[in-house]
This record gives sequence, structure tokens and C-alpha cells, in this order.
Amino acid sequence: MIFEQPIKNIKRLREIIQVLAKYGFEEFAVQTPIRKLVPEQTRLVWTRKDRSIFEYTREERIRMAIEEIGGTYVKLAQLLSNRPDVVSEVIIAEFQKLQSQAQPFKTEKVKEIVEAELGHPIEKMFSFFDPIPLGSASIGQVHRAKLNTGEEVVIKVQRPNIREMIEADLDILKIIVRRGEAYLETIGISNPMDVVKAFEKSILKELDFLNEARNLEQFRSVYKNDSDFVVPKPYKGISTERVLIMEFVSGCKITDVKRLKEWGLDPRKIAEKGLDVYLRQIFEEGYFHADPHPGNVLVRSDGKIILIDFGMVGRLMQQDKFALAGIFLSMAQQNARGMALNFRKLAIEGEIENMTALEQDLNEFISDFSRLDVEELSVAAMSQRLQAIIFKYKIRVPGSIFLILRALAILDGIGKIVHPEFNAFDYIKPYGLKILKEQFSLENIGVELFYAGNQFASLMYTLPLELRSILRKIRDGKILMQIEHQGFDVFMRKIDVATNKFVFAIIIAALTLSGSITLTSDLAKESITGMPYISLLQFMIAIALSFVLFVSLMGSDEDPDKKKKKKRNDDS
Repeated sequence: MIFEQPIKNIKRLREIIQVLAKYGFEEFAVQTPIRKLVPEQTRLVWTRKDRSIFEYTREERIRMAIEEIGGTYVKLAQLLSNRPDVVSEVIIAEFQKLQSQAQPFKTEKVKEIVEAELGHPIEKMFSFFDPIPLGSASIGQVHRAKLNTGEEVVIKVQRPNIREMIEADLDILKIIVRRGEAYLETIGISNPMDVVKAFEKSILKELDFLNEARNLEQFRSVYKNDSDFVVPKPYKGISTERVLIMEFVSGCKITDVKRLKEWGLDPRKIAEKGLDVYLRQIFEEGYFHADPHPGNVLVRSDGKIILIDFGMVGRLMQQDKFALAGIFLSMAQQNARGMALNFRKLAIEGEIENMTALEQDLNEFISDFSRLDVEELSVAAMSQRLQAIIFKYKIRVPGSIFLILRALAILDGIGKIVHPEFNAFDYIKPYGLKILKEQFSLENIGVELFYAGNQFASLMYTLPLELRSILRKIRDGKILMQIEHQGFDVFMRKIDVATNKFVFAIIIAALTLSGSITLTSDLAKESITGMPYISLLQFMIAIALSFVLFVSLMGSDEDPDKKKKKKRNDDS
């Protein structure tokens, strides 16, 4: 059996394998068990845009193969473009070129899905429905409409059969990764099966539009009194897993400098306000919009910032928030050791093999960036360097950290478009100081002490129970202890040799004593030499054994292992 379980979509799997072979990854199809699924008669097309496939780099071919396979695999590659702890910097650069735009599907199908999900004809629920979509992506598309009650809304509709297609692709992806894991690691993808499981969890959550509605509600609750930030209202009561209805918000892209000026708004202040809104999400709430590209960050005519598309949000635990703030602050203070220590706090496993080398690389990183002018300073470049260091030292950090670095790089790029002298670091540093003050505040120290006390009390409570359980298992013979001594074999060999010599000496003494006793017995009369035959035999055996013991004693100074090694050298 090649596969432990039946494959639901063998045609799709063969299509994927043929595309991989087409782009020069035939070794993946040939050197793994999936080779039996490649039809022998398949004719490969070894050109792309009138160029030989092998004129492209391997990373370019990986990206082109994913583009052609499409669907779920594009989404996975986009996710990996934010994970430098999993894929190399070169592959990340290629994956960032992938676009999530997709061809819109027919209006008739949109209406069919909406009516099936909401249980009513569109005309009964909406006084207006725009058949032309505002936008179309890989999972769904958006249409403008107006409720019968008068509110202007947008309807986000999931693509037909997208869930079935994604679930089938995930099954295929697991098979491919399970059978080609070793090969995938050779092309720079670490822990591929862990990546697939994390991706599966993420994309299945994204398929549930009610999850996005919950995100919208939570953001609206947190920022209900904020004068700078607007979050669209979800109509959760009339939304489903496949159809999301939310408030229509109008505004221009944050990068539309011309429109901002027409509205009498200062683009510089808008850029500063946008970054401030985002930094508050990260460092104050620990709950942030994870995809702030220009299409998702709008500005209203009154200057308020609007964020749309809450399908993906990030969360930051308090200790991670403290560590991240410490990294940025140490960088501002040109303190490489402080950065290294905060990276260790941020690491999931908590240990970094070579802290000295990490500190040296961070010192070089700080030195390079401290010499740059404001115009040259780039969060994107800084983020890439940090991600390369994370990949080099295999530091496992929470996935939200990469979302933050990516988001800060995007916001820095937006800032430089609307504000040429924009320097994101000037705005990050105060937040770093604020977070460190929070970390060492009496309130937080009290919380940490309370937590530590609870942990200690829990240990004191459970320790006797655990010891009692262990003793009970020992008594019942349910615990098997296996001890292995390093170097114990050599010691045992020496004990064995010494024991043999001791036994030889006892035998020699016994024979000598026995022969001497026999000389005084009546048996002496039986010998013509005046010595009994039995005594003579005992003395001869004792002499022979003494000779053997003497020879072994003369050679006992040399280690048996050294003898073997010497013998091998002599033989060679």
C-alpha cells in the first residue's frame, strides 16, 4: 500500500504532481512513493513564456508551480511568506509576489447562495443589490446592497464549493507532505507537517464568516469610544458561515494623497494617526488587525481611520508583548545583549543554542541600521534582517510576531508614501518605554507574584499525590527502571579479567596445598621416586597454571581497547 487511507480526489492529486514535474521538480515525483500516480504517457512542457524552465531559479519555479496549481496552495504560500522560521528568505521573497485576486463568479450564483443561506429572496431583504462586485478574492467576493430598513451594507459571499475544494486540497497536501517531507526540508521548508496543521486551522477558521463577525464585534467593543478609529458594524443576526453582512463604510485609500488634500486633511498627520492606531492595538490591547495593506486601511472625509476585512486577526500574550517591546527598545539603545535576551524570552522553547553568536549578529545588525539616515531607514529592511536571523538560529517564536513585523513594514511603506520624512521608529520607541513601565509596575509585579505563588501552592498540593502514585506503581511492579552506565563495559571487562586471575591463583594454591598434604599420606609408598603420583600431577598442573598466570600478569598493563586498535593498525 502506498497510502494508508483512500484518496478522495486522485485526479486533483495527479494534476498537482504533473505541475510539479512540469516546473522541474521531477525528483519529487520520482524519488518518493507518489511516483506511481504519475501517468507514464504524460508529456511535459518544459517552457514558460518562451524561456526554458531551468533558466528560472528554483525559488521562482516553486512560486510559478503554486500559481498554476492555485486555490488552497496560493493561500498556504501567502501564509508562509510571513514565516521566516519555516522557509528561507529567498522563498519568502518569491511567495510575497503571489496575488490573492481571483476572477469573480456569476451574479446568479451569488443570489442563489445568499437566498439559500438567509432563507428569503434577495428582493425581500434588500431594497437594492449591486450585481457588480466591489472586489473578488480566493474565498469570497463582496457586493454593495441596502437593507429594507434603509442601512447601506456590503454582502460578503463565499465562493461556491470552496469549502469542499479546500478540504480536498488539505487532504492531498497532507499526503504530499507526509510522503515528501524529507525532500521538502532539503528545499528549505522546516517542519512541513506542523506548517500544514497550522494552516489547516487558520484557513478553516477563515471559511467561517461568523468568526469574522465576532472579530468585528470585539474590535467595536474595544474601540467604541475611540475618536480616531472606525470599525464596520456586523449584522450578525442575519449572517451565516457563508454570507456576512456588515455596514458599508466609505473612504479613500490611505495612500490617496490627492483625495486627502482635497478633503483638507494633512497626509502627514493621517500617516501618524494610522500608525498610532495600529501600535495601540499591538502594545495596549494585544489584539490587532493582521492585514493592514492600503486596500484595507481607509480614511473617512472627517479624518477617521477605517479598517476593513477582519478575517485574519492576531493576538499577543502579555509576556510576548513585554519581550517584543524589549527587543525594539534594546535596538534603539544599541544593546545587542538586551536584544538577544529578549529573543530568548520570546522563543517558544526558551532556549537558543548559541547565544554568543546570536549576540554578535544582532550587534552587526544594530551597527548597520544605526548609520542610516531617516530616508534610508526602512522597517521592511529591518524586518527582513531580523527574520533572517530568526531563521538562521532556528528560533521558534509565536506566529503573531511575524504578522506584526509584516504589518509594521506595510505601515512604514504607507507612511513614506504620504509622509516622505516618516520614521516609524520614532513612534515605536515611546510604546516600548510604556510597555516596560507596565512590565515593572507594582500592579504587574503583584500579578506575577500571585501567579508564582499559585504555581508553588499547586506544586505543594500535587507533589504528595504524585509521590504516592509513583510509590504505588513501584509496589505493584508497574514501573520499569533501566539504567545505562557510560563506559561501564570497560570497567566490567577489567573486573572480569581480575576475577579470572584471582580464580587461577586460588586453584594454584589449592593444588599446591593438596599435593603437599598427599606427600605425608600413605600414598607416598606408591611412588618409586619417593613422591606420590597424584602429588606429582597436582604440582605439574599448578606449575602450568602459574606460567599462564605469569604471562597474563605481564600483559595486563596494556588496555584491551588499545590492543585491539594496535592490532587493527598492524593488520592495515
